[in-house]
Amino acid sequence: MTGSGEVAPESVRVTPNVRIPLAELSWRFSPSGGPGGQHANKVNTRVELRFNIEHSPSLGPHQRARLMARLGPELRIVVDEARSQGRNRQLAQQRFIERMAAGLHVEKTRRPTRPSKGAKEKRLTEKRQLSERKQNRRRPVDE
Repeated sequence: MTGSGEVAPESVRVTPNVRIPLAELSWRFSPSGGPGGQHANKVNTRVELRFNIEHSPSLGPHQRARLMARLGPELRIVVDEARSQGRNRQLAQQRFIERMAAGLHVEKTRRPTRPSKGAKEKRLTEKRQLSERKQNRRRPVDE
C-alpha cells in the first residue's frame, strides 16, 4: 500500500500495449554527491534505475528490436535531484516511462499527396500579385 491508501501497482504502464513488471526493474541507491552537509552524507537519496531490454520477457520481438536499436541493450537512469529517495524514485520511474515510450514510438509513413485545385489557384494568384507589386516599384520607362 502507498501512503494514500491505494494499492501499489505491480507493473509500470509504458504504453497502452506495454507493461513492465516492477520485478524486471533493478533499483540501486547511494548517497548523493555534492554539498548538503550531514544529511547528504548519511542518506542514500541518489537513485539508479536499470532495465535490461535485451533479456526482458515482457517485450515482443519487434518491440525489443526497436528499443535495442534506439536505446541499446540496457536502459540506465540516474536521478539525484531531490532530497528524498521517494521523490527521486518517482522521477526515475517517470523518466523510464518517457524514454521507453519514445523508443517504442513508430512514426507514421507519409503518403504523398497532390495540392488541391484551390491551393494551386491561391498560389498562382499570390504569385501574380507579388509580381505586379514588384513591377509597380520599377521606375517608369521614358518613351
